[in-house]
Amino acid sequence: MDFGIASVAGITVICYLIGNIVKNTPLPNRWIPSIAGVSGGLLGLAGLYIMVDFPATEPLTAIAVGIASGLASTGIHQMSKQLRKDEINESD
Repeated sequence: MDFGIASVAGITVICYLIGNIVKNTPLPNRWIPSIAGVSGGLLGLAGLYIMVDFPATEPLTAIAVGIASGLASTGIHQMSKQLRKDEINESD
């Protein structure tokens, strides 16, 4: 079985948690996507060498997969934030 996509989801979750940690620091929130992207790239590179079923076979692709996963974590956060905002507006 190929569980490579699970490793990508794992990178997304870790980057989401890193973003939440950064959000609770004095650092401006505008840096969260950049930090999530860099963290994802580093995790993607680590995943290439540590995970057996990682969906990349070369370092550049692994970094790109990681960056996309890291940036996806900020997109997921914004989507959930917008959905909550819409639910509140609909209940009014």
